[in-house]
Amino acid sequence: MQSLPKPEIIFTHESDLDGLISGLLLKRLAQKLFGEEIPLEAYHNQSWRQRAFHEKSAWVADMTFETRLDRVNWLVIDHHATDVVAQDAVLVHDTGKSAGLLCYELCKEHGFESPALDRLVHLSNVADLFLEKDPDFDLANDYANLVKTYQFWNLIELIQRNPEQLLDHPLLEVMAVKRRVEDPLGYAWSLSNITELSPYVGFVDTMVGNINLIVHQLLETAATPYSALLTLFRKANGTIIVSVRSRNGDALRIAEKLHGGGHANASGATLPRSVQSVSEAVRYLRHILSPAAPAAGPSNESLENAFDSVASRSERNRRKEIRGNFDS
Repeated sequence: MQSLPKPEIIFTHESDLDGLISGLLLKRLAQKLFGEEIPLEAYHNQSWRQRAFHEKSAWVADMTFETRLDRVNWLVIDHHATDVVAQDAVLVHDTGKSAGLLCYELCKEHGFESPALDRLVHLSNVADLFLEKDPDFDLANDYANLVKTYQFWNLIELIQRNPEQLLDHPLLEVMAVKRRVEDPLGYAWSLSNITELSPYVGFVDTMVGNINLIVHQLLETAATPYSALLTLFRKANGTIIVSVRSRNGDALRIAEKLHGGGHANASGATLPRSVQSVSEAVRYLRHILSPAAPAAGPSNESLENAFDSVASRSERNRRKEIRGNFDS
């Protein structure tokens, strides 16, 4: 059992149950080891890449290990593919396990575990790795859907930062009903509302149901001509999050074009703040993902400028049309 550095802060991924479980487990581990409440921060991929690190020590969970995280007194626990070899940081890495499971194994090494956590971490692992053959697959996705439905920080406050309170939570009844009733309706609706972004990427509009399961079914049955499918989620602050799914590794390549990241077949990104609606997002994504777009994505600033340029041209054309109508 290795000695762990005392963190100034704990970082985790904001987008899903795996990040939530990882963050809460690491907070509890830090409390046990050091007797202090260590602050927890959560980030989506794009905001994470833009964050400057001033901390001398930190624990990071469910974020791809990269060179800038390779620091003395930093602990990184992750399961995303990486080519970076740890020189200074303590790295706990296994692509075959979720980050939550890796964090829990670390917790058990340092003396705390429980049947409730065993069960919860198992369900989170099944959902995050999308283990379709596991008998708990449907239930695991109900747990994962709690985060998608009620959002990361709201759910953390609802369970009072106690992960065991998620186990058999009453809201799971809502998720089960949504799965039985909404998913078939959502699949049928989404199948009729797919927009081409490029010859290989389709945007799946969603109305109801578990988006991940609906998109998975569309890919599994080859119901569309696209090798990758993309969905959009608008946060309360107006930020639009992109989720990309595929079956041949395209998802990660697409997300990286948008300055996001994730797994080979399940990735995500955050769109620039200038993109404020679904219709704007579709235009923006077509511009970025079109075959004529540069193979290597430009910087966030240039992406925003490109979109703003398109928007400005549209506005100039609209004004010309208005003036033309007035002159006539």
